[in-house]
Amino acid sequence: MDTGLKGKTALVCAASKGLGRACAMALAQEGVDVTITARTAATLEETAEAIRRATGVKVTAVAGDITTEAGRAAALAACPSPDILINNAGGPPPGDFRNWDRDTWIAALDANMLTPIFLIKAVIDGMIGRKFGRIVNITSGSVKSPIPAIGMSNGARAGLTGFVAGLSRQVARDNVTINNLLPGPFLTDRLRSNTKAAAEAAGVDVDTMLQQRAKATPAGRVGDPAEFGAACVFLCSASSGFVVGQNLLLDGGAFNSTMG
Repeated sequence: MDTGLKGKTALVCAASKGLGRACAMALAQEGVDVTITARTAATLEETAEAIRRATGVKVTAVAGDITTEAGRAAALAACPSPDILINNAGGPPPGDFRNWDRDTWIAALDANMLTPIFLIKAVIDGMIGRKFGRIVNITSGSVKSPIPAIGMSNGARAGLTGFVAGLSRQVARDNVTINNLLPGPFLTDRLRSNTKAAAEAAGVDVDTMLQQRAKATPAGRVGDPAEFGAACVFLCSASSGFVVGQNLLLDGGAFNSTMG
């Protein structure tokens, strides 16, 4: 399949590792020049060099916190007019909502709702003018099936989903699409860290807990980040312009629903 992406440019957030890195690598393999962001400069540059070696495309690394105004400004200065925007940011920590004060909630909303909205605002008119744009928000399977322990993530990401549902229908006629990718369990550092508390409570090690979780999915395993990157490429491809405002769930069949 020719994705029609060769020569395009992409801004990929939180891309030094995990699902963000997988998306950046997959886009680069299609000939997309990528600007990647993350907080840790050393890890980010390692990823940038790995993508360069693997694909030969131009890779620009911008270290900074994308959830801050300064971090967004730096990323947009390096890539002011991307054809593709991949919104991504780590979710807030799990816990009991009784322990979360206003500042904690605002931080979650800043990271997982407002940051992607501000980035969309910054790039979407350029996409409309060029009659091509692809925006993919990495959210969570919890948008469809809430996870009690991560209530802040449930709420903030659901807010983004509602906003995108409206905006995506307003810009689709200009060949600008906005869709969401909803990961279930993928083998990333974040999955391991989120599993740690449950493993300790159950008196088992993290690998044992991950194996148990894998067996609980119809696919019988956790996801490979490369699979997630491939799904991202599909939503960004030139031929995906009729996919508008959708929430694509990648969870190995764990969410049990007739209508998805």
